[in-house]
Amino acid sequence: MALGWLLERACSTASGLALALLLSTTAALADWRDDLPGVRSVGTGQFKWFGFAVYEARLWSRDVSPTLDQPFALELTYRRELKRDDLVEISLEEMRRLGGKELNPKRLARWEYEMRQAFVDVVPGQSITGLYLPDRGCRFYVDGQLSREVADPDFARAFFAIWLDPRTRNPELRRRLLGLEVATE
Repeated sequence: MALGWLLERACSTASGLALALLLSTTAALADWRDDLPGVRSVGTGQFKWFGFAVYEARLWSRDVSPTLDQPFALELTYRRELKRDDLVEISLEEMRRLGGKELNPKRLARWEYEMRQAFVDVVPGQSITGLYLPDRGCRFYVDGQLSREVADPDFARAFFAIWLDPRTRNPELRRRLLGLEVATE
């Protein structure tokens, strides 16, 4: 509310326009990076399905070689429209595949609920970023705005394992995210 008043006030004078633009830009930059200062891009890669680009993935970390024992952010910028239901179902499938018999139906139902609250129907150019916080859980941001915090470390580990576990369905993307292989596209 105070920022809105300040922007309105600054815009009322010609000399204040530059200040208003600076303040609005600064406010727009406040996102997941505020929760994980000092990160850098570790690696990036594209996920394709039958030759069509689905999303561009980028892994951000303070560490050169991030693991599931350190905080990091995984940013997915979508190239195609996808429904929230599809994002949730595909994620659950992979979590089941990687988690095996340890994952009971009650736990999976709770995880499904959390993802439905966190995700949106995506359009090309839209980003969903997951911030992994070991031993605490994770946060999801849609286009830089906090969408959902999940205070379940088991969920967080299972979700991010989709991309970073050695048994991932896309080992090439994993290698690129971890900076072990450079994209040649």
